[in-house]
Amino acid sequence: MNQTKLCKRILLSFLVVCMVSTLFVIQNQTPSANNETTEEVSLPDKLNQILSNPALDGTTTGVSIRNADSGELLFSYYGDHRLHPASNMKILTTIAALETLGPDYRFTTEVLTDGSIKGAVLQGNLYLKGKGDPTLLKQDLDQFAADLKARGIKNIKGNLIGDDTWYDDVRLSQDLNWSDEPFYTGAQISALTLSPNEDYDASTVIVEVYPAEDVDGKPFVKLTPHTDYVNIINNAKTVSSDHSRAISIEREHGTNNIVINGVIPIDGSMARSWVSVWEPTGYAVDVFKKALEENGISFVGNAQTTTGTTPENATLLTSKESMTLEDLLIPFMKLSNNGHGETLTKEMGKVVHNEGSWDKGLSVMEEVLIQYGVNPDTILLRDGSGMSHKNLIPANELSQLLYAVQEEDWYTSFERSLPVAGNSERFVGGTLRYRMTDGPATNNVKAKTGSLTGVSSLSGYVTAKDGQKLIFSIMVNNYLGSSSTITAIEDAIATELANHE
Repeated sequence: MNQTKLCKRILLSFLVVCMVSTLFVIQNQTPSANNETTEEVSLPDKLNQILSNPALDGTTTGVSIRNADSGELLFSYYGDHRLHPASNMKILTTIAALETLGPDYRFTTEVLTDGSIKGAVLQGNLYLKGKGDPTLLKQDLDQFAADLKARGIKNIKGNLIGDDTWYDDVRLSQDLNWSDEPFYTGAQISALTLSPNEDYDASTVIVEVYPAEDVDGKPFVKLTPHTDYVNIINNAKTVSSDHSRAISIEREHGTNNIVINGVIPIDGSMARSWVSVWEPTGYAVDVFKKALEENGISFVGNAQTTTGTTPENATLLTSKESMTLEDLLIPFMKLSNNGHGETLTKEMGKVVHNEGSWDKGLSVMEEVLIQYGVNPDTILLRDGSGMSHKNLIPANELSQLLYAVQEEDWYTSFERSLPVAGNSERFVGGTLRYRMTDGPATNNVKAKTGSLTGVSSLSGYVTAKDGQKLIFSIMVNNYLGSSSTITAIEDAIATELANHE
């Protein structure tokens, strides 16, 4: 072979080797590139993407995610920033109440006298003594009256006295807005009070407005329960059927004047509102007096209806115990009942420190939170319901609390009280029954909602797709615009956790 042919063969072999090498490199680079494009995005990256929503611009938002088994912090987005929890405050109140009072705790209401029964006459004062029961109904007062009638009492020669001294006489929490006070969300707290129905919105009366039979007639007003303790000022008018209903029902501050304004079509549906009562002790006493009269029991002489303190040596005539605390937690947490939160706060103060006040109750709550690893130096407790815009707690501290309580005997009562996402049953889904109605979060997320002006929160538990139980706390402060946009972000986070594997 001549030198020229040899050189050509060497060159050809070199080119083949280069081509094979190049192909080998390309083949081995391609999978690497594909792996980069299909690599699974981490949970923190997914959550950060959700939190990049422009609706959160200018807000202060805190998010905390923990492993429910170990307590390990899996994700924290400004989790150490102190934020207003809104009704997530009820989580703290519920946990403190379960630990302090116990799931079987009951409230008591008593009927006593400082006199004696002679024939058909009770000679002495009759006392209705409240011990905080927020579930007392008219039917309970009817039963009290029936019990007295069964003792042969037909007349009472004495006064009817409401005793609310189990708690102090401070009716409203320190930061409650005046604009909330006329409504059920800001109802006054008394140891002796009454609820109009089994939602147990204590210290309120249900006002219903129905059209009159004729155009221009005064609409008919119905109260539940019926009471003369409030004064209806009916400025409303019945109008023809081609009008829209526009009725306002509001109590004047500092009085029991309930003013009704607006118009209602003659064939229109009724308007309804839960209106708070000013000084609810007198409300309970008024309804009790009517129950006595309905059972044929009359007051004789110059009897008065008033408030006062039951003598220590008074004789117990009849009494009633409330449902257990674990059952009360259902309407409290599912429907986010503010009055229950404040009542439980005062009750804890009464039981532990013999003072039914916000100061003593909040002191008990803080002691319990410290017990579960919450840092007292980074929280501020101002009420038991979350209505205050001054309550403060970081998301990491709230998730820590939700982790620490899981080993308690009463934990199942606590978890059962949380609203369940997408469950249409009112006392199961609660405030989450219309949220996350489809997908992995449905009937999975168990969490407490929270809402104030500019504040939204959602904290609780969810089971991920891989079976791991997760704890989350989301708090958004200082948002403007639609609350539905913010709750959609909360729901997206909870759903992402449900999808996690």
